[in-house]
Amino acid sequence: MNQSTPQSPQTPREPFGARLRRAMDARGPLCVGIDPHASLLSSWGLGDDVAGLEGFTRTVVDALADRVAVFKPQSAFFERFGSRGIAVLERAIADLRDAGALVVMDAKRGDIGSTMAAYAETYLREGAPLFSDALTVSPYLGYGSLKPAVDLARETGTGLFVLALTSNPEGAEVQRAVRTDDPAGRTIGATMLAHLARDNADETPMGSFGAVVGATLGDLSSYDLDINGPLLAPGIGAQGATPADLPAVFGEAVRNVVPNVSRGVLRHGPDAAALREAAERYADEVRVAVTA
Repeated sequence: MNQSTPQSPQTPREPFGARLRRAMDARGPLCVGIDPHASLLSSWGLGDDVAGLEGFTRTVVDALADRVAVFKPQSAFFERFGSRGIAVLERAIADLRDAGALVVMDAKRGDIGSTMAAYAETYLREGAPLFSDALTVSPYLGYGSLKPAVDLARETGTGLFVLALTSNPEGAEVQRAVRTDDPAGRTIGATMLAHLARDNADETPMGSFGAVVGATLGDLSSYDLDINGPLLAPGIGAQGATPADLPAVFGEAVRNVVPNVSRGVLRHGPDAAALREAAERYADEVRVAVTA
């Protein structure tokens, strides 16, 4: 298994937000999800087993690792195969990072106290087998419950993406609920954005604490998305959103959007050239949309 070169404790890692900005400027503002669910394995002619998982993941990494800015492996699709599936994920993370890509682990962890700290150590501590550049987290035990992850991310130069305004229909019953304890009458989602803006204050070129905001949600002008941090935007491609929709959804914050495409790229496999062509096309379309 390839291993990333450890950094000296005396040389702090550059913050995730700065590394992300540079990667998107160099390779294009695109995040490719690695979601090896059973139907996609089947469409590639692979078995729904560890061998199929490994073949799928290896093909994606070999085809795209040196040209896409960000990858977002969905941990659940590897976890379902137990320790052998996690071993595939470990190798993919190391190989992606060795190729200069950033890895956002999509595990949506959320808990309190020592348990949240253990999740943070799993993904955000250099030297851990699943060490990634950033982690998706759920704040719905209260934003303060994420403090162990926030603190470790600051220490290690990694980042977080906090679920704020997700594209699944069920999310609205929590995220758009109005807080009765808030004098400003903010929604839960708006509260999470405000916390992130605070944690990103004064960071340049942008902070390391991002929000997950669905690209399919339409007009979000009632929300302050200017959190001085990245906005991970799932929903482009198979879920119906297009790169051209991004300015209308994200407004002036559109430059910090990290659009995530999974099936829109992966359905073109297992042909490596077709995967590369699809990823390049999406990256070009996004670049045009966010700089227009």
